[in-house]
Amino acid sequence: MTPEKILSHLDSGQLEAVEALDGPVCILAGAGTGKTRTITHRIAFGVSTGKFDPSNVLAITFTNKAAAELRSRLNDLGVKNLTARTFHSAALAQLKHFWPEIVGDRFPRLVDAKGPFLAQAAQKLKIRVDRAVLRDVAAEIEWRKVSGLSIDEYSKSNRVLPLELDLSRVAEIQFAYEKLKDEARQIDFEDVLLACAGMLESEPRVAARVRAQYRHFSVDEFQDVSALQVRLLNLWLSDSSEICVVGDVSQTIYSFAGADPNYLLKFQQNYPDARVIRLEHDYRSTEQIVVLANKLIAGSPGALKLVSSTKPSTSNTDTPPEFANFSTSAAEAEFVAEKVRSLLESGVSASEIAILFRTNFQAAEFESALATSGIPYRVLGGLSFFELPEIKQAVMMLKASAIAKHPEPLFKTVSDVLRTLGWTQDSPPSGGAVRNKWESLNTLLRMAEELPKGSELKDLIEQLEDHSSSMREPKLASVTLSTIHSAKGLEWDCVFIVGLREGLLPISVAKSQEAIEEERRLLYVAITRAKSRLILSWSAKTGQSSSAGRPSRFLESLMKAD
Repeated sequence: MTPEKILSHLDSGQLEAVEALDGPVCILAGAGTGKTRTITHRIAFGVSTGKFDPSNVLAITFTNKAAAELRSRLNDLGVKNLTARTFHSAALAQLKHFWPEIVGDRFPRLVDAKGPFLAQAAQKLKIRVDRAVLRDVAAEIEWRKVSGLSIDEYSKSNRVLPLELDLSRVAEIQFAYEKLKDEARQIDFEDVLLACAGMLESEPRVAARVRAQYRHFSVDEFQDVSALQVRLLNLWLSDSSEICVVGDVSQTIYSFAGADPNYLLKFQQNYPDARVIRLEHDYRSTEQIVVLANKLIAGSPGALKLVSSTKPSTSNTDTPPEFANFSTSAAEAEFVAEKVRSLLESGVSASEIAILFRTNFQAAEFESALATSGIPYRVLGGLSFFELPEIKQAVMMLKASAIAKHPEPLFKTVSDVLRTLGWTQDSPPSGGAVRNKWESLNTLLRMAEELPKGSELKDLIEQLEDHSSSMREPKLASVTLSTIHSAKGLEWDCVFIVGLREGLLPISVAKSQEAIEEERRLLYVAITRAKSRLILSWSAKTGQSSSAGRPSRFLESLMKAD
C-alpha cells in the first residue's frame, strides 16, 4: 500500500502520530479515538516509506487476541513478517531460542496452574487454606514478581492483603511454592519475564543479537505496564530510543496486578526529547455519553478530555444516559431483562447489547432473568467461540464431511451436520444453555450462508481455521454479560452498567484513595464501552442480603446537575 493511501482518512492527531516515525513517541489515546488504527497505520507508513524493516519491528500488546488483531490489520495494510506479541510471548520465544546455547539442557516446563503447587506447599506447612485463599496467594505471587520484589522484601512491605493470612504466612507459602516448583523443574508465567531479563543482563552476546533483531518498538496499553515489564523493555532497547508507547491513564484498571501508570505519566521525564501526541476525538460514543465520561474523571491526573465525533442521528440512538434504582437486585435484573427485550423488539441486535458488572457473582441473577425471558446470552471470560464443545464437535464433523466430498449444496451439508448436534430451523422458545447452544450452532450456519455464491465446504473450513488462529470470533446473536475488567477494549451499541452500589463499585476492599480512584477509572471504562445507549442502575439490597445500601458515590456525583 502506498504511503499516500495509508495517510488518507486520518484525523489531524492520528496523522501526526502516524508520521512521527523517529522515537521516542508517546501517544495519549482516549477511549474510542482510533488507537489500534493509529498504531497499525504508523507501522505500515514506516514500512512503506522504507523507514522500518518489518522484520526489525517488535509490536507489544497485552493479550494474544490483541496481538492477533494487530497482525491481521497490518496484513490488510500490506505489512507481513512483523512480530506482534505479548510481553510474555516475546520473552518466551527468546528464552526457548537461546536456552540450548546458554544452558545446554531442555527448556523447563511451564506451570499449568499455581493451585496444585500452592496446595502442596500449604499442606507441608500445615496451613489450612481453601481454594479462594489459594487463588489470592497465587495473585500475590504474581504481584510480587512483576513488582520486582524478593520474598524477603515482600514480607517486610506494607502490602494490605485481602486474605485471612498475614504477610509472614503468605511469604512462607511462597518460599515453599518456589522450592516445589524448582524441584519439579518448572517455571511459572512470571518467571518467563524474570528469566528473559536475567538472560539479557548476564549474556551480553545474546543481548546484542536480540537488539540487532529488534530496532523499533511499539507498546500498546502502556498505562498497564509493570516494573518487571519495563525492566525487560529497557533491556531490549538498551541505548536506543526508537520506541512508541500508546496508552490512556484514565483506563488504568490493573494496579492490583502490578500495573503502574506512572511509566506513562512520566514518559517525557524519562525521555526529555519525546514527542507527545494526544488523541481526544472519540468516534465511538454519542456526545451525551462522552460528557458523562468526562464528568466522572474531571480533575484526575493525566486525564484526557474527550470530544465526541460521532454523527448526530435523528433516530432514538441519541437517547441520553438513563439512571434507575430498585429495592432489590432481583427487581433490577427483571428490569434489565425487560429493557433488553424491548430493545430487541425495536430492532437492536442482541450482539450489540452488554450487561456489565463489577464482580462475577453478580452475573447469576441477570442470567436467570434473561433465561426466564427467553433471551439468549453469553458470559464473557468463559470459553471462546471455537473452544465451545458443540463448535469443536461441529468443526470436526464438517472436516469429516469435506473428506467424504458430499455433492450436496453447502447449506444442506452444514445444516445436516448441525441437526445431528441439536440444531433446528426454529430457535428454542426458552433461554438458558439450550438456547445458547442453538445460537452457537446457528452462527456456524450463518457463516456458511454469508460465503460467496458457489463456495464449498472446504472454503468454510478454511474460514473457520483462519478465524480461530487469528482469534477473530464471529458475533453471536446473544446478549453479553461481563465483568468490567473483561469488557475493556470492547464496545456495544447499548450498555447496561448494573449493581452501582457502595461496596460493589467502589468495591468494599478499596480503602485507600488510590484504590478508590482505580474504581472510578473502572466505571469510566464501563461508560466508554457504550456507543449510543447507556443505562446505569443500582439496588438497595443485593442477593440475599437483608441490609440496605446506598448508591455508589460515583453514581451520586454523575446524577448531580452541573
